[in-house]
Amino acid sequence: MGPHFGKLRELAGRVFDLASAAGLLGWDMQTYMPPGGADGRAHALATLASLAHELFVRDDFGEALEAAEEEVKDLDPDSDEAGIVARLRQDFDKSRRVPSEWVAESVRTAGLAFNAWVKARPASDFPAFQPHIEKVLELKRAYISFFEPYDSPYDPLLDDFEPGLKLATVRGIFSELREVQVPLVQAISERSEAVDDSFLRVPYDESAQWDFGLEVIRDIGYDFERGRQDKAPHPFSTALNRGDVRITNRVNPNRFGPALFGSMHEAGHAIYSQGIAPALDRIPSLSGSTLEGSHDASLAMHESQSRMLENLVGRSRAFWSAYYPRLQSVFPEQLGDIKLDAFYRAINKVERSLIRVEADEATYNLHIMLRFEIETELIGGNLSVADLPQAWNSKTEEYLGLTPPDDRRGVLQDVHWSVGYIGYFPTYALGNIIAAQLWQKLSTDLPDIEAQISRGNFTELIGWLHKNVHRHGGKYKPMDLLKRITGQELSAAPYLEYLTDKYSEIYGLS
Repeated sequence: MGPHFGKLRELAGRVFDLASAAGLLGWDMQTYMPPGGADGRAHALATLASLAHELFVRDDFGEALEAAEEEVKDLDPDSDEAGIVARLRQDFDKSRRVPSEWVAESVRTAGLAFNAWVKARPASDFPAFQPHIEKVLELKRAYISFFEPYDSPYDPLLDDFEPGLKLATVRGIFSELREVQVPLVQAISERSEAVDDSFLRVPYDESAQWDFGLEVIRDIGYDFERGRQDKAPHPFSTALNRGDVRITNRVNPNRFGPALFGSMHEAGHAIYSQGIAPALDRIPSLSGSTLEGSHDASLAMHESQSRMLENLVGRSRAFWSAYYPRLQSVFPEQLGDIKLDAFYRAINKVERSLIRVEADEATYNLHIMLRFEIETELIGGNLSVADLPQAWNSKTEEYLGLTPPDDRRGVLQDVHWSVGYIGYFPTYALGNIIAAQLWQKLSTDLPDIEAQISRGNFTELIGWLHKNVHRHGGKYKPMDLLKRITGQELSAAPYLEYLTDKYSEIYGLS
């Protein structure tokens, strides 16, 4: 390591440490903080965020970055040093366009808005939340102005979560998904009686569900020496550093499935963050409006890891061949007489539903599309915040044929807008697509992977992901990393083939 790179590493580490401290305060805010701490916590987070931003965009950081660029220019572009410098340059140039005052106000507003959402959601009280989301949007519009000119005002927001992604690209991908998924869901709905999941919709002990989920994610590879799972209003993961990656979840006592799949989803994120190479630790990810302690490729790549464990593994016949006998022993009254095949079909039942995080694979992207359309209308100035509940209900009827009975199960169900994550939702759909592409390559490299999973053995699965995805962190741009692994550009074809084949078999479609 050269002296200039060492200096850059030192400066970046200080920024990372502030981001990590902010991450810990944010985790506590969503888990254990008493309600009375909301205002003080919002100010503390704002201070940390502005300090981190100021350190990152200072002239001495820019000078250290220039010197390091000169020092690593002859290194292999695949080296850790070259990758770190390139990523820091990308984030530095973007962050220099954003005033530290905006960063502080944005983080403070998000802290207050989150706590307003926590209160408003269970009460279905959108009017109480409305002024907070209006302030969030006001700040987002100011943020967008820092990046003029642009093709679409939505583009700078997408870029925060998926570098280089454009509105036009998302629309094209969603059009391709819609063309297959809408008729698939319609065909399945005409055979809805073919799958019975009534035995999943009865009381299941909360603590037993929680403990079973812990057992599963420990077996898969989530390291509890470097992580923990706690309860929160909305499941999330947070990486304070590669040695402290925490997840949260919630439990529905009247339905089996959401808690387990929530744990597997968040563990997918966490195993990624725990698997980043030590050489890449203490490298911050600051991209305009985001402040993260985790140095990863992108949100879509992250979501590919969470959706892979949740669905391609967790909803597979192979997985339940290993775990269903264990589950039956935990819940003998509910599942003792239910055969494995009936259970497998039940956990894959396709049903239009109101709650995104509980949606099945076939309808999930429809939830994402309706949120995407609402976001673009909000940012484009074609939809007012006051009209959000009605717009949400109309889009839910359009996409899912359902009308939310209240805002708790409608516009208030997701945490994202309260914390300023506008532009995040499309990464879930992209994550589904990338997961299928990675799985296709993984299955070629590990032809007996399903047999391994059916024995409860995840060693080679996680080893392959560590080698090909996790260890690289944010060293490569996400689409470059995807092509390095699979040899392909981003393509929805493997995902749509997977969905069509799986659900045609379950529902007996021709």
